[in-house]
Amino acid sequence: MASLPQIDRTPVRTAALIAGAAAITAAVLVLVMVQSIVAAAGFLAAGIIVGGAVIAWRTIGATEGATPRAIDWDFARTVTEASTDAVAVTDRAGRLVCANDAYERVFGGFPTPPGLPLDDAGIAALSDAGRTAWRDGFARADRIPAPGIQLSALVARAGDDADMLVWRFVTAQEHDLIETANTLITGPTGDRLGGSGIMIALIAPDGRVRSANRVLRVRALGDDTGQVEGRDFARFLITDSRGLVRFEREGLAGTPLRVLQVPFVEGDDAPVLVILLDDEENAPAIGANAAAHVRSLVSLMPFGMALVDREGRFQQMNDAFLRAAGVNAVAPPLYPGDLVVREDKAAVADAIRRFASGATHSTDMAVRLKDHPDEPVALTIAGARGLGDAAVLLSLKDNSEESRLKREVAQATKMQAVGQLAGGVAHDFNNILTAIIGHCDLMMMRHSPGDSDYDDIQQIRTNSNRAASLTRQLLAFSRQQTLRPQILQLPDVVSEVSNLLKRLMGENVRLDMTHGRNLGPVRADPGQLEQVVVNLAVNARDAILAADPRGGGTLSISTRAISSADVRQLGSDILPVADYTALVVHDTGAGIAPEILPKIFEPFFTTKEFGKGTGLGLSTVYGIVKQSGGYIFADSKPGQGATFTMYLPVHAAPAAPRLAAPKPATKPADLWGTGTILLVEDEDMVRSVAERALTRQGYSVLTAENGEIGLQVLEKNGRPDLLISDVVMPTMDGPTMVRRAREKYPDLPVLFMSGYAEEQLRRSIDLDNVAFLPKPFSVQQLAEAARDVLAGR
Repeated sequence: MASLPQIDRTPVRTAALIAGAAAITAAVLVLVMVQSIVAAAGFLAAGIIVGGAVIAWRTIGATEGATPRAIDWDFARTVTEASTDAVAVTDRAGRLVCANDAYERVFGGFPTPPGLPLDDAGIAALSDAGRTAWRDGFARADRIPAPGIQLSALVARAGDDADMLVWRFVTAQEHDLIETANTLITGPTGDRLGGSGIMIALIAPDGRVRSANRVLRVRALGDDTGQVEGRDFARFLITDSRGLVRFEREGLAGTPLRVLQVPFVEGDDAPVLVILLDDEENAPAIGANAAAHVRSLVSLMPFGMALVDREGRFQQMNDAFLRAAGVNAVAPPLYPGDLVVREDKAAVADAIRRFASGATHSTDMAVRLKDHPDEPVALTIAGARGLGDAAVLLSLKDNSEESRLKREVAQATKMQAVGQLAGGVAHDFNNILTAIIGHCDLMMMRHSPGDSDYDDIQQIRTNSNRAASLTRQLLAFSRQQTLRPQILQLPDVVSEVSNLLKRLMGENVRLDMTHGRNLGPVRADPGQLEQVVVNLAVNARDAILAADPRGGGTLSISTRAISSADVRQLGSDILPVADYTALVVHDTGAGIAPEILPKIFEPFFTTKEFGKGTGLGLSTVYGIVKQSGGYIFADSKPGQGATFTMYLPVHAAPAAPRLAAPKPATKPADLWGTGTILLVEDEDMVRSVAERALTRQGYSVLTAENGEIGLQVLEKNGRPDLLISDVVMPTMDGPTMVRRAREKYPDLPVLFMSGYAEEQLRRSIDLDNVAFLPKPFSVQQLAEAARDVLAGR
């Protein structure tokens, strides 16, 4: 599609001819009028010089105006015309630059995606897909209702500079099935069926005819030129006192009909295939030629269909039925019961026996196939009398993709609910821990290290800090923890915890660490990454010792550079094409069972013995990696160990220097302060300990239970030196109170404290110049935060 630029010489040659002609004309006029050869020669030379300058200017202008690269959009349009799908290309500014004729037919012109003639939900789905494609390189939006059809949109980022989006609109599978059925009915296949006495029509959900073959039109209207499409199908039929169905035009003396309904597309708004057969009491069975046409029709159907004889044996299965049932065409089963699990065999056999005996209606059954026992499928059974040896018609819908999508939606919903629960639990727990830690600090101020109670208080404080780390785990797997990202190198993070890992592995587990070359820097929280490494290593150690407690095994930790070319070779639908730095953790344990592997990142899921695992380890790892913008995958085969691979995108900024041991912060020992502080907190225990802590540091403290009372205290006592407030409170929250307070005191310093994550809160707080103190905090941390805000830090 790209070609090198070519400079158009035509304007330059034209300019040269004009300049030359003008010079000669001027010279001739001067010679005639002045009769001076010298003057004429001067004019000719001047004309040549001017013409040369014009030529040089046009040449330089053409050269400078040439772009280094041009896109042949005519060629691009020709390429898109090769596709039967609707294809369009937009640029970075959202302008439509190319589209094929199929696009014009589908959307009635050339509107620019995502602003297509769709409903609000369809436009929103396309907008989300466009944003995702700009970010990840590819996106998809399914089941978009368009005029008369349903579409699936595939959006891909393209171009040498990745500055364009290619939009491809594919007709949904259900619509393809309906259109295929329409073509078969109205085409030669419908005529061949009609020649054998088989009348067939496609009926819309409202009972109107969408299409019908010629023999049905003749029987219903008296000739084949009439229009049955769009008319109520029931108007063409009548029923006598015995329940026999006939064409209304033929009256009660007409031939009775057998009516067979085939629901080949799922959904309340899906059309139904109706087959009509003459049902004369003494009429001979359908001939071999007609039976061959029926088998041909079944084989052409794009949905799964099979014919079963009166003995309950398969007569025919089309390719779609074989695929949906997961059956090998070389050795197909003999009976329908051979397809399903043992518990469903009797129900399927009874239903087939009932319909083979003369039942005329149809029924749907949910059965479980032997190859996919965990995914129920819909099996439609209908009587097929009058089709020769065939007595029962089976229709099987392949809903494996639908089941997969349902599981993913259910899993996402569950994860979201658990995440919200974890965030709420962590918030309440952080309030309790703030009170416990604060009271411990106040008690330790009254005891020296030699006192008998000092060690007990210190133990309570230590266990409270351990409980605080558990709340951070809850926030991690729900992706709500507060991160402090830095630009760092993965080998440095692994090196920081190497000594800890060696102690954790013990004597029977050997630790191997290797690092690749030319690793790009990543941007992440080093403390959280250390937790990822430790969690993965501890899980690997447990797996190794569980497989061989005495012999042990090997844990390998390696880092490597993954280029965008390597990502393309992986062919992953999840991992976007980019440069990554990967961390690989491999163990020689017993491996992970295939049925357990998809569940390992779920919260509270563990394979360890009761009381030995919380189920938060890998879910915490997953939350940290995803919140850091990375991806993590697990691969395992039973008996061959497990491999966890974490991909973090390479940061564009230069690498940070190697991590060094943190230097102790130099803080003044004296945290004494002066001034008035308004403390607003709805939790009584937190408000009490914070008030006592600030009072001990020399501040005058005013308290309030919520935002409304806080504003009343402000109105009564005037401007304080500092406002400390919780964020989430009943009646009036902290941000609302601060907005109203700053209407009167615009420069009022504010310190927010909360048990929720800082990133989550800052997205909902549109206030400038506010500080944040996460719960739980100690008395010293509260005093330092108040001092820093008052000092303007």
